[in-house]
Amino acid sequence: MGASHILEDTVYHIYAKDKCLYNCLPADDFAEKWEMLNIMVGIMKTDYDSDDLSYEKVSGIVSSDIEPSY
Repeated sequence: MGASHILEDTVYHIYAKDKCLYNCLPADDFAEKWEMLNIMVGIMKTDYDSDDLSYEKVSGIVSSDIEPSY
């Protein structure tokens, strides 16, 4: 049986379209990366625009195998 992991705090997963870019970010890292990504897609030529960005807020999970959502 795998080791049990407990997430006591809220974490965030950031997605661009259906691809997970960042997972299990604490709130302060999430805020920084979310702002950076929104600025980047607005000023750089990419395959993404701000409508393609999304995030998932996750809290209170107890799991033996924590993996990001895909």
